[in-house]
Amino acid sequence: MTVRRITWVRVAVLLCLVAVWSAPVFQTAGAQSNAEAQAAALLARLTPEEKVGQLFLVTFEGSNLKPESPILGLITRRHIGGVVLQSGKDNFSAGGGALEQAAGLVASLQTAEWDDSQQSSGVRQYIPVFIGMSQEGDLAPYDQLFNGMTALPSQMALGATWNINLAERSGEVLGKELNALGVNLLLGPSLDVMDEPQTAGREDLGVRVFGGEPFWVGEMGQAFIRGLHVGSNHALAVIGKNFPGRGASDRLVEEEVGTVSKAFEQLQNVELAPFAAVTVNSAADEATLDGLLVSHIRYQGLQGQVNANTRPVSLDAAALDSLMNLDQFAAWRETGGVLVSDNLGSDAVRRLFDPTGTNFDGRQVARTAFLAGNDLLYVDHFVSSGDPDYYTTLGRTLDFFIQKYREDAAFAERVDKSVERILTLKYRLYPSFSLQSVLASQQGLDQVGQSSALTFEVAQQAASLISPDSGDLNVAMPRAPLASERIVFLTDVQISRQCSTCPDQPVLALDALQNAVLRLYGQQTSGQVVASRTSSHSFAELTRLLDNVEMDSTIEPDLQQAAWVVVAMRDVSSTRAESRALSRLLSERADLIRDKKIVVFAFGAPYYLDATDLTKISAYYALYSKAPAFIDVAARILFQELPANGASPVSVDGAGYSIARVVSPEPAQVIAISLDLPLQESSATGTPAPTEVPTFKVGDTLPLRTGVILDHNRRPVPDGTIVQFLFTTGRDNAVVQQISSATLDGVARASFRIQNPGIVEIRVISPPALTSQILTLDVSGEQPAAVTAIVPTLPVKPTITRAPTLSPTPAVTPTPEPVRTATGGLLDWALAVILSWACAGGVYALAQPRFTLRWGLRWALLSASGGLLAYSLVQLIWASSQTWLTETLGGTIALVLVGAAIGLALGFYWQQKALVSGKRTRS
Repeated sequence: MTVRRITWVRVAVLLCLVAVWSAPVFQTAGAQSNAEAQAAALLARLTPEEKVGQLFLVTFEGSNLKPESPILGLITRRHIGGVVLQSGKDNFSAGGGALEQAAGLVASLQTAEWDDSQQSSGVRQYIPVFIGMSQEGDLAPYDQLFNGMTALPSQMALGATWNINLAERSGEVLGKELNALGVNLLLGPSLDVMDEPQTAGREDLGVRVFGGEPFWVGEMGQAFIRGLHVGSNHALAVIGKNFPGRGASDRLVEEEVGTVSKAFEQLQNVELAPFAAVTVNSAADEATLDGLLVSHIRYQGLQGQVNANTRPVSLDAAALDSLMNLDQFAAWRETGGVLVSDNLGSDAVRRLFDPTGTNFDGRQVARTAFLAGNDLLYVDHFVSSGDPDYYTTLGRTLDFFIQKYREDAAFAERVDKSVERILTLKYRLYPSFSLQSVLASQQGLDQVGQSSALTFEVAQQAASLISPDSGDLNVAMPRAPLASERIVFLTDVQISRQCSTCPDQPVLALDALQNAVLRLYGQQTSGQVVASRTSSHSFAELTRLLDNVEMDSTIEPDLQQAAWVVVAMRDVSSTRAESRALSRLLSERADLIRDKKIVVFAFGAPYYLDATDLTKISAYYALYSKAPAFIDVAARILFQELPANGASPVSVDGAGYSIARVVSPEPAQVIAISLDLPLQESSATGTPAPTEVPTFKVGDTLPLRTGVILDHNRRPVPDGTIVQFLFTTGRDNAVVQQISSATLDGVARASFRIQNPGIVEIRVISPPALTSQILTLDVSGEQPAAVTAIVPTLPVKPTITRAPTLSPTPAVTPTPEPVRTATGGLLDWALAVILSWACAGGVYALAQPRFTLRWGLRWALLSASGGLLAYSLVQLIWASSQTWLTETLGGTIALVLVGAAIGLALGFYWQQKALVSGKRTRS
């Protein structure tokens, strides 16, 4: 009875746990199915005008709405589906009230739609407006709103940490802050793969990608998207871009339709892989995208022999349909995945239809994009030839779609399907279409911009040493700058504006790195840097110097006198001549940098310097982002307070750094191999334990698995890494079978059927890792035998796991270690002199009342001499050593006081000897 009761208790507890764990799943699945039902019901009540309006994502100018603002008419009379906010459209303001202004603008847009629906006396249903924006990190120009928001890192900076926890937490911060503003649609993140190094003439996405390895881009993308959904309380539609991937495009797709020249298999394994990673799950999964932004790009492997007349995937119904029918995307699309066209008013689209860019028919372009399969049509700078303005073209396009809806049943059916997907997505964000549920709480604004500690944590883990290798760094840069050395900072300055009428704001200021160094190590803190021995100059100044242009600048003499040249560089661009100033300095003016320490910090992508440039640089670090926290970390690296522990997520040709090699198996590892046996619960401890040791005979099948195979970063190799299981059997021990298997979570599995008697030997390789444990099994006799392992090793513990949710941990700002200041200069000598004579004055004042004038002067002179002598001797003997006595202010004071005390002791000894001598003389 007792046993039965205990069993029933266990069953009851287990059922309760299952119910608790599965409740969120059932709740989410129920909400999904309810959203579809609500969308279908609402669709049946909408007019053709309301349906067509939902298909468009528009832009407008200005940060304040007036009753006559055209955008209000588009919302209330044209029922457009959403708007996209941009800094280039002056939708945001600068200053302390930037967040309040942005939140107020969003609220005004939603309220306009609500008020109009209420005035219809229930005839028209209120439908929330998509309020979209792009916020890619790294401040301007990739963040549309950079006043008041947390200065989050770029995607490449996150990729350089190789830490999915930090990616998720960064997404969570962004989701929370966008939700506080009322933004409910994010055009991002980018899931492009930069698998090939950037070269001239190709598109350069810079730091707007997670990296160049498809698996890791997918891993970081999943974590970031999960964070966005959680942080926004699932009230943010996440639209991944730039589908199907434009990392290998041969040109900037904003300017001209580009081409990716790869075979279809390559496209699936590289470009499409990250998008598949965030669409294969159900639409209710937190790591699943809500939509895809379809890029204007041709795919040679998908569309055959492309030419100038071949339409991009975004406008090609056959190409886009074939992609959506792939196993990776079919289920996602079927469950409501939304396709959003890239901007249909871009220069690339205009030149596609007319190379001169003069003839443009917005109505036909929008129709082509819609019939290609896009649900939401993003239209910006969308002005047809002959139309006076954007709103005229948009109005005529809407009328054209409404007419087609009424006249063409097939077109109407396509509209209904797209609108149903759009409404389903809106119901997922807001189960109840009411203004109260849509408007953001003003209290949430207080938390916006308060997550800089996370950015600092990312910066610490992202900072990477690109050149030289860590083993050679101590030779190239054995110490930090000394106070006696001059430092020149060269900065590729970036100035931006939040709006056209807003004041200039430095994104990367002329003296940003200099100020960080002085704040952390200047005379107000550790005294390791003297402000008068530092100076900052811009790349623009350096370019004028190299071009021999006369200017009022001290850059040339400053460089001549400098011991250290510290460079803050950004991306190199053919449109900015000054961006190549560093490479020109290294090649054209070797006289200015000879015998100097050259330290370069790349606050953009790391691949712009070539191998020759790197040979002339003492140390080259990549930071990947211009946010203040990254500048702070660069200063700490320069003064060797922090190490650079990150690793570039993209290839750097100049340094011979290949991302393919980095994620390949580390050769210096012994791959573990074992039987793939199920675990059973130990009756004694309740923890998983192996089953009894199994035995095998001829005819049985061996289930096998490897341990976690690590890459060169000591992380699990990407999923799909090929592992070969090698089997030898029989009496001649020849290799009789080889089984290839792909890894999942760093582990590969295989099964082997024993067909012949003899000794079976099993090992694995995954080039370039060619060493593994060896399993042996002797099945020579009739009795079953157990497997034994040769060369046993401890299992290698991976550095990350693929846990679905990782709890954020508070970021800790490192406390600066006590830093040193050289005290051998003129100022320090003067301080020693003053302290010595101060001691002499004190000694004389104490001696005068009790002893003769002669002894008072003698003691004072001896204490002063002792102090100066002690300071001078230590400086001469240990001048080349960085000790506490020679490198700190406290050391100087201690030396003087000790020397003065020794001098005073000698004076007392002298006096006592003189007294004794006098007594003897008198006697």
